[in-house]
This record gives sequence, C-alpha cells and structure tokens, in this order.
Amino acid sequence: MTRSLTFLAIIVMMLSCFSSCVTTEKATYFNNAEDTTFATRPEEPMDAAIQKNDILSVTISSANAEASALFNTTNNYQTTSSTSSGNITQTSGYLVNNEGYIQLPILGNIKAAGVTRKQLKTDITNMILDKKLLIDPIVTVRFLNYEVTVLGEVTHPTVISVPNERITLLKALGLAGDITIYGRKDNVLLIREIDGKRKIKRINLNSRNFLISSYYYLQPNDVVYVEANKEKVAAASRNPQLLPTILSGLSVVAVVITQLIK
Repeated sequence: MTRSLTFLAIIVMMLSCFSSCVTTEKATYFNNAEDTTFATRPEEPMDAAIQKNDILSVTISSANAEASALFNTTNNYQTTSSTSSGNITQTSGYLVNNEGYIQLPILGNIKAAGVTRKQLKTDITNMILDKKLLIDPIVTVRFLNYEVTVLGEVTHPTVISVPNERITLLKALGLAGDITIYGRKDNVLLIREIDGKRKIKRINLNSRNFLISSYYYLQPNDVVYVEANKEKVAAASRNPQLLPTILSGLSVVAVVITQLIK
C-alpha cells in the first residue's frame, strides 16, 4: 500500500508540472518602493488640449444675470454616457466641429481645438471684454466627454465617465475591479490620441518610477489595456488538451494501484 501511495504522489507531482507559478514581484504594485515622499508636479494633472469632436460645457455669468443669460441659450448638444457603476447620464454642451470651432451665442465661432480649457476661457473672456458685452464676466469651460476605457485582464472592463476631470491610472484600474492575477502589471498599455495621432506607451506598475511619471494622470479618451501574462496564455492554449491527458493519467494510476493492491 505504501508503494502505491508513493507512486500516486509521483504522478500527481508530474501532472502539477503542467502549471506555472506567478512570482510575487510580478503580481504586486511598486515592489521596489520604500517609505518616501514624491513631490507633485505643479502642472499635474496636465490640462489636455481640446480635440475635434470633444463636447464642452461653456457657461458665462456676471453680476447682470439677465444679460449673461443670452450667452447660455444654446448650450444644448445632447450626449449620453455610462458611468463605472452602470448609471446612464445625459449632458448638454457644445460640440467642437471638424474645423475645430464651437459656436457660441452672440460671440459666434471660436477656435477651440488645439488649445487648453484655460486658454479657451481666456479667449472667450477677452472677446466679451473687447466688445464690452459684460462687466467682469466669469467664464467656465469643462469637458463633458471626459471618459477613459479600461480593457484586458481586469475584473470589470469598463468605460469610466470622469465628472471631476481628474483621474489617475490607479483609480481607473480600481474602478475596473483591479488587475487580475493573470494580468501583467509590468507592461500596461496606454493609448492616447494627441492632435489626431495615436501615441502608445507601455507602463511598468511594478516600478515606483510610475508615481512621478507624466502618465500617472489619465487624459480624456485614454485607453488602458492590461495584457495577459504567459501563464494565462499557456493555460488557455493547453486547457482543451489537458483534461483528456489528466483523465488518461488517472486511469493509468487507478489500474496500477489495483494491480499493486492485488
């Protein structure tokens, strides 16, 4: 009986060789981080340039509420988006057209694409003051289509609506349920569109250097893709053939044990 149990243990050990182990270093965030303090860059989060097809909320107010209301009458481009919790939201704003302009009441066409929200706010304010339309106008410009997409080896792949226009890559991953044990934290893919060109950056979340990188904060319409590790890919490719092999091996073990017991 002892010989049969020993033989069975050897067979089980051989079958276990089909699987691989994920090292702790690759499965954790910032494994080389020590107790320290990182200074936040003054420009973070970076004020992203407005792109064509962006949807902007532009509100103009002043001490004269009646006069200010004339500037806010057609802020009505409807857009629908879903949040990470599954809620559907509807917002109204100005669409940046293919020529890069938005059309405001009274002010007309204003160049928006290629400038930041801060610069657009300054341009609109100066235009109002130059034409002496309002006294001390207050202009607010916000993105209404600030969304980021998280795909790949995360618990809940999702499109995240960002109402406060500020989100870190880590928070986006958290809202997507975090990277699974099969996801590569050392090779997260970030796709970002700038001036009509798509830029690809690979990020190592195992390294603490990410905490001070320019990719710590996401920008509107960023796509984050978490690649599967080798263990997941290997398991997916061998699973269809692994079950028959295991069943065949167990059958052999059963026959051998039966013969040994006799």
